[in-house]
Amino acid sequence: MNVGFIGLGIMGSRMARNILRAGHSLSVWNRTGSKCDPLVAAGAIRAASPREAAAGRDVVISIVTDSPDVEAVLLGPAGAVEGARPGTVFADMSTIAPDAARSIGERLAARGIVFLDAPVSGGDVGAERGTLTIMVGGDAEAFEQARPVLSAMGTPTRVGPAGAGQTVKACNQILGALNLLGVCEAVALARRAGIDGPAMLGVVSRGAATSWALQNLGPRILAGDFEPGFRIRDIQKDLAIVLDAARRLSLPLAGTALVAQLFRSNEAHGEGDRGTQALFRSIERLAGPAAGP
Repeated sequence: MNVGFIGLGIMGSRMARNILRAGHSLSVWNRTGSKCDPLVAAGAIRAASPREAAAGRDVVISIVTDSPDVEAVLLGPAGAVEGARPGTVFADMSTIAPDAARSIGERLAARGIVFLDAPVSGGDVGAERGTLTIMVGGDAEAFEQARPVLSAMGTPTRVGPAGAGQTVKACNQILGALNLLGVCEAVALARRAGIDGPAMLGVVSRGAATSWALQNLGPRILAGDFEPGFRIRDIQKDLAIVLDAARRLSLPLAGTALVAQLFRSNEAHGEGDRGTQALFRSIERLAGPAAGP
């Protein structure tokens, strides 16, 4: 299948490589052009613009930072819609507000383009291994058309009409953030009590308390590894989407609000570009030094 790919950050670069490995023809574009180089060396075609990346393609994938960025690369000057033929399926894998996804889909439909909102979960590890969870909203027929491409990056599941993918992703981010907070607090308690950290993680990972965050981010916290797989500034953007959706629904989300404030503490300490596991540093700062004997 002929695929266009727009956005080659931490996630996108790995996802695009898996599309190549699956045997699809791939055209790539990124705002920082040098990020295309490894993929071009592996057989991808370098595009000069999103419009060029979409030209002659069956499916166009985008994964960028936020709603304005999605609008710019798909609908802006030299945007992908200008190069795509009618009937092309656009699958945006960014995390944006459900209302924004529906609006973008409507504007693309007016140009003959079918739109899927298809955000992902699984972090850089899942992107590398091709094991992402892909939550898809939109037309069932378009989903089937895009399925071979999506399946090269993970496991796609259609969860409802336009915007449903982003709503399910909001649910995912609530769970991910609060699971991570639990991991950070558990590590902090074990450390303060003098318990061996790896031993604690090994035991609780085999019980009911296990989670993706525990298994993948717990060891990084213990090692003092706060390099980003997913940045704090990005989860904060996602949690803002969650809290805004909750506000519109008159739904109190006290836990989500709390973890957003703790991430804000990270940002206040200049840690916005650290990995989300650096939430542990906010917990440590709240705890202060251990009391003496």
